[in-house]
Amino acid sequence: MSKPEFIYVTYIETTPEKLWDALTKSEFTRQYWFDTELKSDWKVGSPLALVMSGKTTDTGEILVADRPRRLAYTFKHEADEEMRKEPATKVVFTLEPFDNLVKLTVTHEGFGVSSKLLDGISKGWPAILSGLKSLLETGKVPPIPPRALGIEGFE
Repeated sequence: MSKPEFIYVTYIETTPEKLWDALTKSEFTRQYWFDTELKSDWKVGSPLALVMSGKTTDTGEILVADRPRRLAYTFKHEADEEMRKEPATKVVFTLEPFDNLVKLTVTHEGFGVSSKLLDGISKGWPAILSGLKSLLETGKVPPIPPRALGIEGFE
């Protein structure tokens, strides 16, 4: 039996290099990822921290950093006590040039059966990636309310 996973594919009118920067540089991620900074030197084996409002929400390790084609890291949720008990998962970003677009495929895998984290990221990734696409194509991010992510008490 295969493990549950999340896959999201979108096409963004940008270059692979600009998309890579938007995925890895905090000045971009803060704009579309609800003020989250991704902290890493983006070298294989290096640590990764997702920091939101001064608190580390998720940690990981860089597995692949092939600019501007493929990025992969482990993902361990730290903020929610229940989700913190779940094992680390894996996130993979694949960037493929497609005429004047970039096909972005995000795969998040390695969840256990009945994973609370899978439920959370299934709401979070579409909102985050929608904001990323809008930022790169229009220069602004739509005001996606935190309740779209299922975050309670965060308005």
